[in-house]
Amino acid sequence: MKLDLKLAGCRALTMDPARPAAHTIGIWQGRIAGLDEQVADLPAAETADLGGAVVLPGFIDAHTHLAWNGRRTIDVTGLDTVALVQHALANAPGTAWIEASGYDRRIMDRPLTAADLDAISGVRPVYVADLSGHACVVNSVVLRQLPGITSDGWLTENEQLAARTLRLPYSIEEIVAELRRSADQALAQGVTMCAEAGIGAGLIASSPLEAAAYQRARLPIRMQLMVSAYVLHDVAADPADGIARAIDLGLHTGFGDDMVSLGAMKLWTDGGMIARTAALSEPYAGTENVGQLAESEEFMRAAIIDGHNAGWQLAIHAIGDRAIDFTLDAVARAQSARPRADARHRIEHCGLVRPEQLERIAALGMVPVVQPTFLWAYGDDYSEIMGPRRAPWMYRGRSFLDHGITVAGSSDRPVADGAPLRAIEFMVRRRSSSGRAVGPDEAITVEEAIRAYTLGSAYACRKEHVLGSITPGKLADLVVLGDDPRTSDAIADIPVLATMVGGTLMPQRSA
Repeated sequence: MKLDLKLAGCRALTMDPARPAAHTIGIWQGRIAGLDEQVADLPAAETADLGGAVVLPGFIDAHTHLAWNGRRTIDVTGLDTVALVQHALANAPGTAWIEASGYDRRIMDRPLTAADLDAISGVRPVYVADLSGHACVVNSVVLRQLPGITSDGWLTENEQLAARTLRLPYSIEEIVAELRRSADQALAQGVTMCAEAGIGAGLIASSPLEAAAYQRARLPIRMQLMVSAYVLHDVAADPADGIARAIDLGLHTGFGDDMVSLGAMKLWTDGGMIARTAALSEPYAGTENVGQLAESEEFMRAAIIDGHNAGWQLAIHAIGDRAIDFTLDAVARAQSARPRADARHRIEHCGLVRPEQLERIAALGMVPVVQPTFLWAYGDDYSEIMGPRRAPWMYRGRSFLDHGITVAGSSDRPVADGAPLRAIEFMVRRRSSSGRAVGPDEAITVEEAIRAYTLGSAYACRKEHVLGSITPGKLADLVVLGDDPRTSDAIADIPVLATMVGGTLMPQRSA
């Protein structure tokens, strides 16, 4: 046997408990052929000496939005006055929609309104997306097309979706370009696989033909596509199948190959903390607002049960503890009626978890897919709106692991920094960008944090048999780092030297 590539002189943290470390990695036909003595005597078409560099399994981002992240809209991130936002939008090219992103109502001198946007254009529709993805501000041109909605321009959740639907769809060509821009960014951060969290319909969707864009794009990273629950429709299946609703041809989780596949079915049960729409059991501190559920309980429960019965893994967006209560109740009901031992249903975000909810998550075998960088970026704000009693419950780490719950790491890019090393540092340090401690008792070890972004995310995506560790037989997805996260004082600043997908070193175009 002749290897395609032999990586020598490396310090590999394999994430495989059977062989935790290695110094030589043999690669053949895109897979790990063996380690150290297993490949020492085998010839190779190419040998690369990494000079002691650290090698990890490629990072897996289990919840992200590549099309949204790569979209070329006017960026108003960090702008904190109405005048600055208006200046950014002035003289927007073209004659169609004026679209902006990154708006943060919390930092503004006053909230942006439709009247402010009318001053930019009273003819063209203007849509300014909130940072969270759960809200927007629109001008009167848009409001006039939304009968029954009374607003000063600020729209959240379903009202926001109604406004966004007026703009859709984006073309397949546009989506392909967006995906390619984002894939380059992910590669530069050591990410070798992403799970796109909601295509086809719903808050983040770009087109009813969205999956075609992923097929056409032929991205350099692996993609798993979560299909929105909104695209389920009635099917005339044999009653013995027990499937009332499905997508066309009965496709469900697992269809596809190692580069592009269908993942979980995505359902939203509440909003977000930035927009103050995450559904809580107690109000946001200092207010009477308890957030909101995304849809009627009947609609969401039916989607969970029908998706479960149709063979889908479920990815249920639930940030607030009230939304998590609903999710756990609905999944328990689905499992009771039709048990699936390894359904591996996921809770996307799982942002505020009361202590008594931990046992229920573990008992149902659900996987929290967390975004630690939310608390690095927004931890100060989130701590204030939760108050001192609840703040330690946010985006847990140690409590999940102590209850035997598998934790999957993700970014929700572009809502927060997509770099896994930034998230790993937060999981270990539990400090926001200002240095504030956020749930310090939830800190985990460096190796546990790395596991969340490798084996944990692979498990959440049902790919642990081929990804997540440097193990013979698995796909050769690797990231080469300039320092060891286990000993570094600045994990987020460690340079990513190279990223490999399927045994091929990928060009690092942008971070």
